[in-house]
Amino acid sequence: MTTRVLCALGFAVACATLSLARPDDKSSSDQQFVTKAGEGGLAEVNLGNLAAKRASDSAVKKFAEHMVKDHTKANKELDSLGDSRKFTLPKTMDAEHKKMMDKLGKLSGAEFDRAYMEGQVKDHEETVALFEKEAKNGKDEELRGWAKKTLPTLRMHLKMARETYKNLGGKERRR
Repeated sequence: MTTRVLCALGFAVACATLSLARPDDKSSSDQQFVTKAGEGGLAEVNLGNLAAKRASDSAVKKFAEHMVKDHTKANKELDSLGDSRKFTLPKTMDAEHKKMMDKLGKLSGAEFDRAYMEGQVKDHEETVALFEKEAKNGKDEELRGWAKKTLPTLRMHLKMARETYKNLGGKERRR
């Protein structure tokens, strides 16, 4: 009898531990959004600062400065929301954006401008899709609301990025 009780108790403890260790769907899907949005936001500020200094085209510089301003504001909002909702926030940009930063650091002039703007079109297409998904399917009400509130600005960024890239002679991207 003692062995059965110990086994049952052990099983109960194991089950409880597993349920604590494994986040529920709400936490994991919303956490993934916070991570991707945070990494992307950090990248926008870092890449924007680089482009504001290195771009040769005045429209690219203006776009970059706009990205730094808007994404710094959005990053602060996400940090505050993430802290209050107990989400883990990224401290650095992801590997893909670090690779882009390295690539851009080796370019100059019109080549830099086109590469930066092509990356901005791609990034904003992905970011708009990410935020649309969270705005529609997010489990955390406050996070979902923030995604909805932020979408119009991101869509405007995408439009600006496409126009600026096109004016540099860039080809239209096909999704």
